Amino acid sequence: MTLQDLLGIELPIIQAPMAGVQGSALAVAVSDAGGLGSLPCAMLDAAGLQRELAALSVHQPRPFNLNFFCHSQPTADAQREQQWRALLAPYYRELGLDPEAVSPAPARQPFSHAIADLLEDQPPAVISFHFGLPEPSLLRRVKSWSSKVLSSATTVAEARWLEAHGADAIIAQGLEAGGHRGMFINHDLNGQLGTFALLPQVVQAVELPVIAAGGIADARGVAAALVLGAAGVQVGTAYLLCPECSTSAVHRAALQSEAAATTALTTLYSGRPARGIVNRLMRELGPLHPLAPAFPLATAGVAPLRAAAEAQGSGDFSPLWAGQNVSGCQAIPAAELTRALTVNL
Repeated sequence: MTLQDLLGIELPIIQAPMAGVQGSALAVAVSDAGGLGSLPCAMLDAAGLQRELAALSVHQPRPFNLNFFCHSQPTADAQREQQWRALLAPYYRELGLDPEAVSPAPARQPFSHAIADLLEDQPPAVISFHFGLPEPSLLRRVKSWSSKVLSSATTVAEARWLEAHGADAIIAQGLEAGGHRGMFINHDLNGQLGTFALLPQVVQAVELPVIAAGGIADARGVAAALVLGAAGVQVGTAYLLCPECSTSAVHRAALQSEAAATTALTTLYSGRPARGIVNRLMRELGPLHPLAPAFPLATAGVAPLRAAAEAQGSGDFSPLWAGQNVSGCQAIPAAELTRALTVNL
């Protein structure tokens, strides 16, 4: 069975879910073009999720992918939080903000039975997870809907674990990928591989369809991934300039500047390693800082800085998520970009 048959799509292209820069509009455009549009759901509250699901339902029976996180909620560390805020205090003063007036940022919620309750009446054709899979009883509930389950693996060990625990296809996420690493077994960054090193090893190690992700931004990259055994490709960064994306002005400017040539994994914006364009905060504090609170608690401290700086047209404190290859970013309709990715097939 091909990936297209498994997921009910025409093209072997999955649009990567990108929280903070897209909603249902991008997912609809990609699905209408024959790919699999994805909706990032981890930062949506119940009302927001219901609004986006209503927008997608208008375009049924096109399949869509709903993406959720599977992280464990951390216990707050008051001492570490105090040290983190002290580290950020000079930036607060520079921007005229009160370091003591930090309020909680929007939480990234892990997938739960409460969320499943919202999906039960109209379950998605595809549901994907980052940071592993939900606990067994919750995963059984999802599988009972006949939804196809995808999840990201950043190592061969993670791919084998996903195959053994109920995934229907595996996203092999290379080190080049923008946004959060899907690591969930071993958090040692030294064990992370580039896409075209990871992909053939995962293909050899598992029986499930494997989807390549990371650094693939044009038709040549898609064709190369398929030659190495991928059943399909997940593309994110290339869509960031599309009009259907809600990418901020400072983020769009960074993607089109020389700065986009330098990305790094950073924990400063959420507490977990995620790849973005290097900016002032990353340069001055170092991208992987030991005082950054556990995921997703780090977000609260940086969010006011981001808002104040972006109001002045600056991305100095913004998470400018992007992969290592921005060459495919084009300010063209997402449907056109989706079709262009498959011209060599």
